[in-house]
Order: sequence, then C-alpha cells, then structure tokens
Amino acid sequence: MNATTPGKKKHIVLASHPSGNGEKPPPVTWGAASPRDRGPIVASLADPARRNVIGTHSGAYGLYRALAVAAGTLDPVHIPDLTDTSPAASIGPHPQWHQPDKIVSLDPFGHVVSDAFADELGEGWDIRPTIAVTRAHVNMPEIKEAIREGRLMPDGDILTDAGSVRVTKAAIEPVWYLPGIAERFGVSESDLRRSLFEHSGGMFPELITRRDLKMFMPPIGGITVYCFGNMAALTTPVGKLACRVHDECNGSDVFGSDICTCRPYLAHGVEVCIETAQEGGAGLIIYSRKEGRALGEVTKFLVYNARKRQEGGDRAETYFERTECVAGVQDLRFQELMPDVLHWLGITQIDRFVSMSDQKHDAITRQGIEILERVPIPDGLVPPDAQVEIEAKKAAGYFSHEGPPTEEELAAVRGRDLHD
Repeated sequence: MNATTPGKKKHIVLASHPSGNGEKPPPVTWGAASPRDRGPIVASLADPARRNVIGTHSGAYGLYRALAVAAGTLDPVHIPDLTDTSPAASIGPHPQWHQPDKIVSLDPFGHVVSDAFADELGEGWDIRPTIAVTRAHVNMPEIKEAIREGRLMPDGDILTDAGSVRVTKAAIEPVWYLPGIAERFGVSESDLRRSLFEHSGGMFPELITRRDLKMFMPPIGGITVYCFGNMAALTTPVGKLACRVHDECNGSDVFGSDICTCRPYLAHGVEVCIETAQEGGAGLIIYSRKEGRALGEVTKFLVYNARKRQEGGDRAETYFERTECVAGVQDLRFQELMPDVLHWLGITQIDRFVSMSDQKHDAITRQGIEILERVPIPDGLVPPDAQVEIEAKKAAGYFSHEGPPTEEELAAVRGRDLHD
C-alpha cells in the first residue's frame, strides 16, 4: 500500500513491529547520570528504525502536522535546525535527575539535546527537544492594580514601572517512562499498557506489541513554568521560594468567568511570587494543561448546567457530586505526576505554597519536598458566583486558615441568589 506525500510516494511503514532490516533503536537507560549515558529520545517519523518512543512530539498537535503534510505545506521528513535554540537560562543537572523514580513524566534532559547529542544531530538524526527555556515579560492587569493599591512596588529589575514582570519560562512536553508511571500508581506495567491502549480507542498498538519501547509521548497538553527572580533560590537557601501549581481553566484564566476562583488565585500567586522575588528569593508558577480537572471543557460546561439547574440550585454540598454524576469521577488530574517538574528544577523545599488543594500539597510532600507555609486565596478575591466552589472545597478538606465551613455558613451559601 502506498501513501501520497508532497512530491513523492512511499510505502507505509508500521511502527507496531520492530524494523525489518534488523536495526535496533538507540537504547535508553532511564535515570542515567548524563544524557549521553541515558541515550536520546527519538520520536522521528521520518526514520522509524531509530524510533525508541511511542507517540510523537507535541502529541496534542500531532494531527495538525499530519494535516499540513497531507495538504502539502510541510515536508514529512523535515528535521528542525536547532541553531541558537539552546536554553536562555541554565537548569540542572540536579541529583533528582539521576534517580529513576523521581522523574517519570518528562525528560529531564529534554532542553539540552542540541548540545548533548550534537554529533548525532550532525549525522542527520531527528532528535528534538521536549523542553524549551526562554526569557520573557508577563503583563497582567492585576499586577498594575496591585501597584496602584500599593501592594507591589516597582524595582526596575523584576517589576517595571509599567507593571511588566521579567521572567524565565520553560515549556515542557510530557514524556512518560512507562515502568516508572506504573510504579508511581501502584499498577503493573502490563495493566498500564493495556488500559492506555484500550481506553484510547486503540490509538497506539505499540503499547501492546512493542514492549521494548519504554517511553510514551501521550497526546495531552504539557506544562509551562514561569520563574520570577533569583533562580538560585530554587535549589539553595539564598532566599525563600514561593510556588503556585495552577491547572488550566480557560474560561477564568483568559476570559475572566466568575463561576470559579481560578484566575483570581493565579493572579494572587503571581503577586506572591513577585513579592518573594523582590525579597531576594524566587517565585514559581507551574501552569499545567488540565482543563476542567482534566475532564475537558465540554464536560465542565455540562457540569455547570447541571449545578445551576438541579433542584435547590447551585449548592456547596453537591458541588463534587454533580461532577461525578456527569463524568463518573470527581477529578482526573492525578497530582501524583505533578511533582516531577519540581524535581526537574531541583526543588527540595517550598517556603510559600500558594494553594488550598490538599491533593497538590500531599502529592508534593509525598515526593520528599517540604512545604513550610500554605497560602489560601484571600476572601476578597473570591467572586460572588464562586462562593459555592470555595465553600465546597473547604468542606472537602481543602486548606483554610478558618477551617471548614459550619452548617450555618453552608446554609447561607445555599440561600444566595447565585448566577453565572
């Protein structure tokens, strides 16, 4: 069978079985001390004999690339020119990189491939970074408001008079080391592979047929890291470290929907990060693409409708129940994998953790990272229509200086005229 590609025809090469010419993909020793010892991550579709990964780079956007190839706008065997793309700031190596159980959902060497594998790249290998590090500015109206109200003071370095904040940021694609993922969740690798295969509609038969391939690039969103201030404070006691781990909420983060506390809490986290950076420390925002608790935006909107239309209206005591009725589960974010990015950054202690989530807190501390202080969202930042959410989370055990709400407080929430 032939497939038509721009300017040529070629046979379809199936990746579900090893190469017929006997060539084996480069071996990978997860947790090795150096990228050369560990081996490259190769997901090249142009050279399937060298592939040692299931899936593809930028998996969430893979079909767009395939469409571009079909439309003739992208060369299917294009190899990126990585000249001058090296990280704008140095990160690592850290001891956690050399412990196979510490990082299982990303490639700790993913940002240094252009240097670490320069010889291979020169021979035409398609070894691509899965992490990119650059410098930028962050501009948010909440920062300018904090300056006007005197909560933040421009210093001309971290924070400018115009309200612009200098940051170092990193984009991270997921790279799952399947044996480590299985161990983290307490399941067998066989059961994990079978479940990933069956419940993704059989998208990746290599999960079943290629047990020799231990890495998987899932078609899911990645992570963006924003670092404020002195990056040395991430790993040394030169100053305090503030951190907010934030899961994507497009409606609130971008468009300001007031049914949840997501953007207000994100903005508050940025403010705490700036304050801590100006004190000589560092601030860290970890932004993960896990829309709607990783249930997706369609499911989230269905839950919104169910909450508003149920008998008795939107209520804190049914907040999680309505999600479970629609989705079958309350949350799919699986925070067990979230601390990997903190290990990649070499973090062992967080001084100010800007989150009320017990799931995030517990996942981090279980990985041996100490949290000294937890910072809840100030009451004045909670939108009126998000009172149901915040009270439900407090009642479920989320951190609060005031503790869980009383029955009287829950009754007061039930009695409010809440609308979206």
